[in-house]
Amino acid sequence: MDFLLPLLIGLLVGGALGAVVALLLARRTGAAAEDPALIEARHQALLAQVRAEEQELRAQLVAEIAGLQATTSGLREQAALQDERYRELAERTRADQAAQAERERTETAARQAREGAESRVLQKLAPVQELLRTMQEKVTELEGQRSRQHGELSQQLRQAAEAEERLRATAESLASALRNNATRGVWGETQLKTLVESAGLLNRVDFLLQESIDADGAARRPDMVLRLPGGKAIAVDAKVPYNSYIEASAIPATATGEEEARRSGLLADHAKRVKAHVDALAAKNYWTGLDSSPEFTIAFIPNEPLLAAALEKDPALLEYAFGKRIALASPVSFWAVLKTVAFTWQQDVLTDEAKMLFDLSKELYARIAKLAEHADALGGTIERSVKAYNQFASSLESRVLVTARRLDSLDESKVVPVPRTIDEQPRQLTAAELTESMASSPSSAPLELDLPAASRPE
Repeated sequence: MDFLLPLLIGLLVGGALGAVVALLLARRTGAAAEDPALIEARHQALLAQVRAEEQELRAQLVAEIAGLQATTSGLREQAALQDERYRELAERTRADQAAQAERERTETAARQAREGAESRVLQKLAPVQELLRTMQEKVTELEGQRSRQHGELSQQLRQAAEAEERLRATAESLASALRNNATRGVWGETQLKTLVESAGLLNRVDFLLQESIDADGAARRPDMVLRLPGGKAIAVDAKVPYNSYIEASAIPATATGEEEARRSGLLADHAKRVKAHVDALAAKNYWTGLDSSPEFTIAFIPNEPLLAAALEKDPALLEYAFGKRIALASPVSFWAVLKTVAFTWQQDVLTDEAKMLFDLSKELYARIAKLAEHADALGGTIERSVKAYNQFASSLESRVLVTARRLDSLDESKVVPVPRTIDEQPRQLTAAELTESMASSPSSAPLELDLPAASRPE
């Protein structure tokens, strides 16, 4: 910037001088025929004018140069400032680039570390993912099963509703049927028979139905006679009042007002009828017509709620029945009694079988003792047979064969064998049971039955 200013001034001055000289030469050439003085005057005027113009131009040039110098100084300052800014920007850019590179390296390392960690986590979570997939399949399967079960449950609920409706109709028909005394009696007897057979007792063996007896000089006919071991028996009656309870059951337990009072009155009437039934049953004295019978009668109530409702209205009913020698029994309590009777019969049968087994064991032991005596006699007989055979063989060898060998010359194809003697003796019986049983026997020492096979002569 410093060398441009003089060069610019020189160019301006040279240009101005060149223009003046060219003007003078042109005028001189055009006015060669004019008066030299005039020409000189003009020349001086022009020269003065040129010098004035030069001064003016110089002044302008100096002003312009001063302005340019000021501008140059400003530009230099701006350039220095721009240069400083450029250096700062370059430094900042380099720092930013370094920071960006470092940030990129850090991000790359972090991304790689994150990817590695994610890869390791995914590897570790692979079983969990498989488990989740399995669980999802299981959940899908369970959802399908739930849908099917929901449909089946809906079908079952409809069937249950239909069954409940049929049951209600059956219960109503049963309730209407049970209002008849004859039907109610047959129902009670059937319930009683079913309960007794479920306890393991047999008809006409462990119990009798509608058996006629003579009690207090009058003919009686209890619904069942339950037989006990030792020839004992208990009478059972299965009749029970039912009408009031059926009417009370038709009224909901949550009823209020008149309905509640009517229901309470029907249940109280039911308790009175059960008490009257106890009095009527106690008057029959069934136990007097049975041999070895406890002095009470079992009043079988074929329905648990029947007895529970009566006892709820009359808590003293059970004690009252005991005082009348009547045992009120529901299906649950009576079944326990029946199972006890069945167990007693089993124990009684086991006692009889044990006695029979004892008698048989005594008889078997006596017969084993007799068999030991026979074995002893058989041993003596075998011993005597062995002695007789040995005597026979000795006589055959020492007397008969000596003469028979002389006949070898007649028929050499025939060879008479030499008989063997028997050295084995019968073994003695050593079992304690046999020796003790034979101790009192007059025969000799006991012998066992397993005798060795005697050798036969060839």
